[in-house]
Amino acid sequence: MNTQDLPDVTSENLQQKPIESAETIPSSWYHSEAIFEFENEHIFSNYWQLGIHQSELPKTGDMHTLEVADNPLLLVRDKKEQINAFYNVCKHRGGPVAVKKGTTSVLQCQYHGWTYLLDGSLRGVPHFRKVELFDKKDFGLEPVTLDQWQGLVFVSLNDKIKPISHFVAGIDKQIAPVNLSDFQFVETQSYTIDCNWKVYVDNFLEGYHIPIVHPELAQLLDYGKYKTDTEEWYSLQHSPFKDKDDDNLYQASDGQAYYYFIFPNIMLNILPGRLQTNVIQPVSPTKTEVIFNFYYLEKDNKKVIKDDIEYSHKIQLEDIEICELVQKGLKSKAYDKGRFSVQREKGVYHFQSLIKQEFASVF
Repeated sequence: MNTQDLPDVTSENLQQKPIESAETIPSSWYHSEAIFEFENEHIFSNYWQLGIHQSELPKTGDMHTLEVADNPLLLVRDKKEQINAFYNVCKHRGGPVAVKKGTTSVLQCQYHGWTYLLDGSLRGVPHFRKVELFDKKDFGLEPVTLDQWQGLVFVSLNDKIKPISHFVAGIDKQIAPVNLSDFQFVETQSYTIDCNWKVYVDNFLEGYHIPIVHPELAQLLDYGKYKTDTEEWYSLQHSPFKDKDDDNLYQASDGQAYYYFIFPNIMLNILPGRLQTNVIQPVSPTKTEVIFNFYYLEKDNKKVIKDDIEYSHKIQLEDIEICELVQKGLKSKAYDKGRFSVQREKGVYHFQSLIKQEFASVF
């Protein structure tokens, strides 16, 4: 693939100008099939993807399935209490080894019944006695690169990638004394949205829209003190709360709201007593799945958690509505490229600069 195969990938559009004079990425990058395929191959296949929190696999044999750049993956805790990552693909004829979250003592292909141990080694091969030159050692599950940080489990299809600590350097100090390992999983919610994945990321990365799109949230956050900081591979939006309310999970402590974005598609929302992870999964050039996982320090505080998740759902519906409308606007004849608010869109500029960097590194 070369730049001629990709719409509007030109030296002009790949320039890295200061935010004061920079333009946003071209609108075609939000709906082109060729751009979408490039991003899957060169971005999502090469960077860390958030799989789960360690609390989701508490026991030996607990497993979890996910997809990264159209590759089915499997996470499983083995008898040594280690979490392993494999391609969820049987070496016989490509069948799935697991089809859902659950607990097992052995992994069994759901197509022809080949079985694997929790370390990925092949154990049982039905009806294979007369096959010549067949060694089970050569047909174990294919491992996937895995790393952990603050109780979060990350995977990558790139076996040469730097450790996750390189991409999140400094976050642990910023959120201290909070340690994300202490949180416990409660619930997963997912949404399918009719927009390109970058539309959703752009929207997350600025508080500019909060007073208009999220008026209720604007009443909680001190918008005047809302700030965005950027590092090499992540950005942080943070804001204090306006007033302290002992009945509110977020405001009942002196903590702040921290909204992290880790390139290319991981969001960590850290508030007092609560962690929410958002993983942005591209489905097609104009369709995205957003997977939310909710974690809490006080897992038994059911009323607070119920209210919190319901409030989060309300915010997501507001974001979904505006993102789907923006997707239509980006494909209209009236729009190609825009400009950035220096005060409010530093995070969007940072993200789009990294996108440009990925294109430029290949061409």
